[in-house]
Amino acid sequence: MKPDWDRLGDDFAGSKTVVIADVDCTVHQDLCGKYGVRGYPTIKYFTSSTAADGDAYEGGRDYASLKKFADESLGPSCSNDNLDLCDDDQKAILDKYNAMSADERKAIVDKANQDIADAEETFKEEVKKLQASYEKLMADKDAGIKALQTSELRLLKSIKGDSKDEL
Repeated sequence: MKPDWDRLGDDFAGSKTVVIADVDCTVHQDLCGKYGVRGYPTIKYFTSSTAADGDAYEGGRDYASLKKFADESLGPSCSNDNLDLCDDDQKAILDKYNAMSADERKAIVDKANQDIADAEETFKEEVKKLQASYEKLMADKDAGIKALQTSELRLLKSIKGDSKDEL
């Protein structure tokens, strides 16, 4: 992926609106933690419509996929500052939220962020339960196999067939 990422960076090197960069999280752990990077490689992008810590890119990791995403999704996009880039549906959404107070908009964003955090916490808790269940199942399986692998069974398996078995 690195050569494709570097090629994408070269493509946008002269851009005034798009920056393609990489961070070594083994060196910059605080920065990566601040932006929620937990696994590598992680690709995050930042626009006027993403969360403050960016959004995760989940598309293809080849050059063509990265380039298509960058061309279509990065740089100026629909916002109050770029209404000419908005379609009628997007303008209606902006109108709806522009009619609200900053506190009302903040409450909606805060609620959504809390719901996301709750969903992530529920996921983590359920994964812990699955892990505990998996570990118990493995222990039960191992104990069951050990109980079945008696010296009597080993001796039984060591007996080769005789002429009576071949009839």
